[in-house]
Amino acid sequence: MESLQDDAQRLNLMRFFKTGPGEYGEGDQFLGLKVPQTREVGRAVPKDFPLSEIPELLMSRWHEVRLCGLLILVAKFERQATKRQENDEAAIRSRDEILMMYLQYAEQANNWDLVDLSVPKILGHWLLLPSNLGDRDYKIKVLDDLAQSPCLWKQRMSIVCSWKTSQQGDPSWCLRYAEIHLHHPHDLMHKAVGWMLREMGKRVSMDFLRDFLRQHAHEMPRTALRYAIEKMPEPERQHWMQT
Repeated sequence: MESLQDDAQRLNLMRFFKTGPGEYGEGDQFLGLKVPQTREVGRAVPKDFPLSEIPELLMSRWHEVRLCGLLILVAKFERQATKRQENDEAAIRSRDEILMMYLQYAEQANNWDLVDLSVPKILGHWLLLPSNLGDRDYKIKVLDDLAQSPCLWKQRMSIVCSWKTSQQGDPSWCLRYAEIHLHHPHDLMHKAVGWMLREMGKRVSMDFLRDFLRQHAHEMPRTALRYAIEKMPEPERQHWMQT
């Protein structure tokens, strides 16, 4: 990956991901690779690449190398989460092991792209599958711990993971964590909450979204509300914005 370094692209990425002093990505370092390049490197990794090798990637100073490590984890999880393997005991153990590694190194996913490209397909999918770690109450505790963390990126994980659960028809995770984060101070969380509410409405039911808005539209940050209603007809969008 270092051999693919592009200095001009690196400077663009540093600006785009807000790496300056006081910005949310302060101090992050980039090689200057585009996401398709990182994906190509990840796809070249053998399927039997040891799980024990991935932390070295996740601890890298380079943003794209951390992303590559996360994408390898995603691929490993997805290979153990096919319909045929949902209830296979060996697959369950493997998924739980990958999930625990993901949570252990969660703070290394320290920008929104690293979270968004990994958490729905690992943590979000795990919520929907059998686990030896615990039942639904245990899974709620895992997400509550992330939501209550002082780390912005862990907080984002707790809501963005619901992209997957909503895709599979379960609105409960989105609704719970959208409400928990409703008054979050950071604009990145306002965008995440609104985005996940919009996806939940689209994938599950607009009635669930409208019920949530009837309860909370008056107190939602305007950014979150705009994101949530983005796909509604213009007259309805105007109605909610005036609430």
